[in-house]
Amino acid sequence: MAITQASVLPQQYINQLGQDYGQQLAGLTSIPLDTSQFAPTVAAQDTLQTQAASLAGSGVGSYSPYLSQAATQGTDAISTLGGVSPYISAAAGLTGTGAGTGAGSISSYMSPYQSQVIDATLSEFDKQAAMRQQGISDAAVKLGGFGGGREGVMLSEYQTQSDKDRAALQAGLLQQGFGQGAQLRQQDYMNQLGLGSAQAGLAQGQMGLGSYQQGLAQLTPSLQRGDIGTLSQIGGVQQQQSQNVLNAQQQANQMAAMEPYQRMQAYGQGLGTLAPFQGQMQTAYTPDPTALQTALGWTSVLGGILKG
Repeated sequence: MAITQASVLPQQYINQLGQDYGQQLAGLTSIPLDTSQFAPTVAAQDTLQTQAASLAGSGVGSYSPYLSQAATQGTDAISTLGGVSPYISAAAGLTGTGAGTGAGSISSYMSPYQSQVIDATLSEFDKQAAMRQQGISDAAVKLGGFGGGREGVMLSEYQTQSDKDRAALQAGLLQQGFGQGAQLRQQDYMNQLGLGSAQAGLAQGQMGLGSYQQGLAQLTPSLQRGDIGTLSQIGGVQQQQSQNVLNAQQQANQMAAMEPYQRMQAYGQGLGTLAPFQGQMQTAYTPDPTALQTALGWTSVLGGILKG
């Protein structure tokens, strides 16, 4: 018997859009997506970080030279202090009265030519005294009193005074030599103390230099740690900035790669919004088959059975 069918078909333009969407989707998905364009990347270390690592490696044991120098200065100071003792001992030997004739006495500082000077001076004095005494005798002869009592008194008084003058002259010369010897002895004492103090000061300076070297040995690692920390901090900021640039580039590459898919998604969503619109009503009528069509149909069926 005849069959009649009624159906609602989409508008023609929707059908065309669907065909276009399918063709574009098939073409887009047939192309492999290059994910390397937006693969995660890590920024390399900044040059400041590399410098900090190098400084950390080279700074290990950098304080050793200062410690060695400090130890050397300490040894030198001890040796220098050992040299103070002879000067102190020498000065201690000069703290007495200086009497006697041994080493360190005043006599040891007196000029070895003093006795010669004294002898020559007294000899000249005696010569002059004899000449003056002869002058008194000559004067007495002229006056006619030679050998008299007056001449004897004058010669006696002159000899007494001459002996006093000679003794005073000799005592003055000896006192002068003694004073010079005592002065030289005192100066030597002060020199010995000064040399001892200078030696001790030098030892203290060497010990101070050793302490300074130790201070440098302690300060050097601290300064290096500060430099390493500063370089690492600034280098870390620079590395993070480089990482931010890489991340932004990765996101940009990913957005560029996914843009066609997002466009297709928007295209598909747009088609979905058009689907509810009513299409055209179409009716299909199928008439009853004729006797010939029926016979041919049965023939086809029987032929198929026989073949089977």
